[in-house]
Amino acid sequence: MRQAAALVGLTGVVGFLLGLVAAGTQPAHPSSKLAVRPAVTEVPPLTVSTDPEPSPAAANGGAAVNFADVASRVNPAIVNVDTASRGSDDRGRYSRRYAADDPSAPREGSGSGFIIDANGYILTNHHVVAGADRVTVTLADGRIFRADVIGIDPAIDVALLYVRSRDPLPVAPLGDSDTLRVGEWVCAIGNPLGVYVHSVTVGVVSYLGRKIFDQSLDAFIQTDAAISFGNSGGPLINARGQVVGITTAISAQVSNIGFAIPIGQVISILPQLREHGSVARGYIGIGLTDLTPALRRALKLSPEHGALVQDVTPDTPADHAGLRAYDVVTSVDGRAIRSDEELIRYISGRLPGSLASLEVWRDGSTSTVQIKLKDRPLPDIIRSRTGGSSDVRPVVQNASPFGLNVRDLDTVAVERLHLPDMIQGVLVTDVDPAGPARLAQIRPNHVILEINRRRVATTAEYRAVVASLKAGEAVAVLIYDRSSGGRVICTLVPDPAQ
Repeated sequence: MRQAAALVGLTGVVGFLLGLVAAGTQPAHPSSKLAVRPAVTEVPPLTVSTDPEPSPAAANGGAAVNFADVASRVNPAIVNVDTASRGSDDRGRYSRRYAADDPSAPREGSGSGFIIDANGYILTNHHVVAGADRVTVTLADGRIFRADVIGIDPAIDVALLYVRSRDPLPVAPLGDSDTLRVGEWVCAIGNPLGVYVHSVTVGVVSYLGRKIFDQSLDAFIQTDAAISFGNSGGPLINARGQVVGITTAISAQVSNIGFAIPIGQVISILPQLREHGSVARGYIGIGLTDLTPALRRALKLSPEHGALVQDVTPDTPADHAGLRAYDVVTSVDGRAIRSDEELIRYISGRLPGSLASLEVWRDGSTSTVQIKLKDRPLPDIIRSRTGGSSDVRPVVQNASPFGLNVRDLDTVAVERLHLPDMIQGVLVTDVDPAGPARLAQIRPNHVILEINRRRVATTAEYRAVVASLKAGEAVAVLIYDRSSGGRVICTLVPDPAQ
């Protein structure tokens, strides 16, 4: 999935191109409409591991880091994320011709992710799964699962997935991104270009708190560990083998500049993602900056610490409460405020509709202001990055658990396709663009010969074998591919039959 690059200015001085780290093909769909599972009662509680035993190389502060040890411990919990969409105008129809540049055409994409709970919870980027009708994850040991999207947060580009496994899954332990230091060694593991699965790259933390898309909410970890299209959603890991970030963006203009979402920012929203499928953040509608010594002297401000108001958005809680430029917020709900980011984090962590008490210094006097928080809107730059919408839509289920249609081979088909006389099976006529057969590389005009080593010479035999399969279990399908003139074994995970 190659995402269009966006021109972004940093600190108002330097401008450079940023592209979302995604897969090597196409996005699942340009719209970010997404199937979010509403029935959270059907999934288990979410518990993350945050305190693993340190790797031997990192036991003494990471003095002699051996990322071979780190990779061997964490790699089993890293997954490949494959997505597919049927296209906005192809709901329930398998076969249709599309122009090459048709935005409604079916899409496929891939990215990365990592397991955070043995019950089957997985983290990835929102842009990896945005618009997908089907999400499939593949573990390092080759197991394949159909994934449900439990929750999304386009604001920081995070998605929570869930897969059903009979056995506990390997887990990537989460670390403390707040303790990261510039210059600290980290590694990234992911699925570059959707081809080079479980690639490990190593670098250092280049900068902390980088702002790219949303100047108030962003706090990206910048790293020079090599990150490529397809690493999206993969982990950034410290020398202790703990995940400290989710890789999400790279510079499209220069190499060795990549960005990761701090894992602390993600941990704080996990309960909302699981319970509600989305994240609500408090908002009052003010633009802030740090109260620096230079500003204090220039504006003759008395407070030594606080957040300086530089803009108030019309028709917002701050506007209604009478806040204005040059006010200094010194505390909120009795908590002293030492920086603008501290105030933003606190307000964003509160639920919309709740009341916040701000202590405000203005022109030599201090007053207390009660503000009712609103739901934080999604900035335009985030909307453009994610396709402009995060509305949910139902997943279309099809009668065929393989996501394909078949018919008996007849003399006409054998002659038309120039099939060998000894070929006996059923002919694939249509394939669902978002179905399991498509992801398994089964295409129209392939001939299905066997399923799990059971012969299927007729459609009746095919239906009988398919009906006997267990939902969610991988299936080996032997096909004849006339283009290569040989037999191919494909692996797919069928959908539950309806």
